[in-house]
Amino acid sequence: MKAPLRTLAELVRAPAALSVPGDVIAGAAAAGTLGRRSAGLAAASVCLYWAGMAANDWADKDLDAVERPERPIPSGRVSPPVALGVAGWLTAAGLVLAGRAGGPRALAVAVPLAAAVWTYDLQLKNTAAGPLGMAACRALDVLLGASAGDPVRALPAAATIAAHTFALTVTSRHEVAGCPNAWQPALALATTTAVTGTTSLSGGPVAAVLAGRYAATYGRAQSVLLRDARPSRVRAAVGAGITALPTLQGALTARAGNPLVGLVVAAAAPLGRLLARRVSPT
Repeated sequence: MKAPLRTLAELVRAPAALSVPGDVIAGAAAAGTLGRRSAGLAAASVCLYWAGMAANDWADKDLDAVERPERPIPSGRVSPPVALGVAGWLTAAGLVLAGRAGGPRALAVAVPLAAAVWTYDLQLKNTAAGPLGMAACRALDVLLGASAGDPVRALPAAATIAAHTFALTVTSRHEVAGCPNAWQPALALATTTAVTGTTSLSGGPVAAVLAGRYAATYGRAQSVLLRDARPSRVRAAVGAGITALPTLQGALTARAGNPLVGLVVAAAAPLGRLLARRVSPT
């Protein structure tokens, strides 16, 4: 069974991949190793992200048949074996790209990252540890970018991305039924506020502007949930969190001393919002 490109793009949430290279770039900038290798590591990161999306839908095929029958597998546009094959091939491609771009040091991070992605999809996603598992994936993604240098220098950036991801994942669990607890949107908004403050602190004007933009776009969608947490509003907030992430990554890159690169990374945010109108990132 062959699937058209648009269906495959929907399976792997193609527009959401614009939120991925910025992890690697922010990590490389923090470690002082931003260069040509970073492009290869970013490509590897995208492949692993897409693999996770395909594996996610394969693992959720029975649940999606009830809750989201429009998705590629339950709608019959992609068979489960094809989805699993796509996930496997993309994982292999991601590891090959990481090895070619960064050698053994990159593989030392890429292999645990791939393992974390599959563990989240197959075991952790529907457990209490799910948000922590997803946050760990994103943190490792940042450290993949720093693998050519001293990853310790990238730990603050990795922690920042992890905090954003944790709160976003908690929110995403209510996309189908809505959020019944008012404290969860409030906690997510508080996390965004804290992330914005730490990112803009002593980061220069570009970092401060980008961090403020991140807070404005994502925080606005989150604040709506404080008074209206219907499923459609939750999905909108999750989509905003995904498409606003490049702005946060750009702020982190600028804070590490690369303001022009940070602006380029942040430019993926409006493009992601545009593409999300065609293919859902959630």
